[in-house]
Amino acid sequence: MAFPSSFIEELIERNDITDVVSSYVSLSRKGGNLFGLCPFHSEKTPSFSVSPEKQIYHCFGCGVGGGVINFIMSIENLSYPDAVHFLANRAGMTVPDDRADDELPRLRRRMLELNKEAARWFYANLSGDKGAKAVRYLEKRKILPKTAKNFGLGAAPGEWDALINAMREKGFERDELVRAGLAVQGKGGRIYDKFRDRLMFPVIDVRGEVLGFSGRTLEDDAEPKYLNSPETLVFSKRRTLYGINLAKNTKRDHFILVEGNVDVVSLHQAGVDSAVASMGTALTTEQTRLISRYVKKIVLCYDNDAAGIKATDRALDILRNSEFSVKVLRLPNGIVDGKPVKQDADDFIKKYGGEEFDKLISGSGGSTEYRLTSLQAEYDLTKDEQRVAFLKKAGQLLAALSSPVEREIYAAKAAEAAGISAEAMEREVERAVKNRRRNEKKEYEKQSGQPSKLLQPRDKALRYKDVRSALAEEGVIRQIMLDPSTAAFCDLEESDFSSPVLWRIYSELIRRCENKQSLSPGAVSSSLEGQDAEVLASLAEKPETAGGRQAVEQYINVIKTQRLLESTDLAEISKKMREIKSNGG
Repeated sequence: MAFPSSFIEELIERNDITDVVSSYVSLSRKGGNLFGLCPFHSEKTPSFSVSPEKQIYHCFGCGVGGGVINFIMSIENLSYPDAVHFLANRAGMTVPDDRADDELPRLRRRMLELNKEAARWFYANLSGDKGAKAVRYLEKRKILPKTAKNFGLGAAPGEWDALINAMREKGFERDELVRAGLAVQGKGGRIYDKFRDRLMFPVIDVRGEVLGFSGRTLEDDAEPKYLNSPETLVFSKRRTLYGINLAKNTKRDHFILVEGNVDVVSLHQAGVDSAVASMGTALTTEQTRLISRYVKKIVLCYDNDAAGIKATDRALDILRNSEFSVKVLRLPNGIVDGKPVKQDADDFIKKYGGEEFDKLISGSGGSTEYRLTSLQAEYDLTKDEQRVAFLKKAGQLLAALSSPVEREIYAAKAAEAAGISAEAMEREVERAVKNRRRNEKKEYEKQSGQPSKLLQPRDKALRYKDVRSALAEEGVIRQIMLDPSTAAFCDLEESDFSSPVLWRIYSELIRRCENKQSLSPGAVSSSLEGQDAEVLASLAEKPETAGGRQAVEQYINVIKTQRLLESTDLAEISKKMREIKSNGG
């Protein structure tokens, strides 16, 4: 059967390739990828790579590769539909038009119904005696009733079994309450409410389903401050963001990542309606994929204390070389009794309002500026040895930038900070760039084990007849995956391609761009046949720097020139070559 694209994308999102592959292969991290012994051929040295960021696997030894669906098809020897059913069952999802009486999907539906009823009960408590304490807390935090309703906030009373009794009256069993994380079983076998004496924040997904809860203590000295639902059939902290159900409707071109639930609520109340929070955990790749459905710009606004700075650095590591444009908003310190104190987004909004917060966003710096400023703070630039150490570190930092313009701009800033010439700093950066490229090349060749064959697909049936054209065709494909906007400058037809497999991959990418579907290698692989998926996985693992429209046009000129050279009409070749050169080739 043909599965809806939205269902397949959700299926891939709910089946993280690292988790799936780890159940078959022992993996260990090396750099950004994970490696293990390939399950598809015999080897003693690990050459099987899994990319959490790209959601693909690729073996440098035997050449297999693809996304999570391709992996299950191969490892379990299943057809495509059977692999989809396998993964849907694993994630507790119901396959569209599937009439099989599966227990797991039924349990999942039942759990969502229970969560919804619990959320309604928590909210209703705000109107009675059970919620009086929570209402006073909301008033103290200046959260309006309208905002509380918008977010579905509620109150968990201090009783041990208030929710249990209320849900049992609606027909839910004790085992269902425990499985949903709403009740906890004690040593004696009795169960009690997990959330007591707390302000409740229902965690709602983009479809409006209540996945779980986060409860904030109403006593300032009580621990833990926030208590979240445990991992369940429907709730995973790694895969959701608090406030995403509302933020997805924003007209802003960015999401604002903050630390706490109250930060999200306060920002939305002030009109900053693109705020989300990552449920007390560090930002994950699963969450970035969720964000990428809606925006390509992220503003990091974590607390301005040591923990917030650490969280910002971790987030920047995850977002490095991603499709996102990233800014870092540094909140100023608050002043209490003449002394600076930590300030979070909620504190700032309460004092200054949404308009002033928007001004901070406008003035916030990019991730490189943030890292450079943070690096500068680690050194005493009045001392020569410290200056040298700072400049070497700065050179390594800037070498990671793909844009020469960015490298030059930030090199000048680093030079000014250290009191040296911009030219000297540019030479240091260029040296670091060469070292970085040399190391990347060595690492890639080491992983592949056969650098002499890197230009060709492993399958002899897919070998390129025109290597020069095929390499340019590969370049177009990688550029589109790195920057989907470059697809608008591609005017290639099937006759332009020397390799049928590259044409099929290119066609799928263009189709996805037109339909505004995901271009992640893992998602694209789900729409390709086995050999094509392997070639895509191999391409996605090759180093490539985003070059935008200029790079795509250069690749296209190479492709069209190679097609002309196949012609025997020398006069036509000469004419076309002049046209290509006049167009910038």
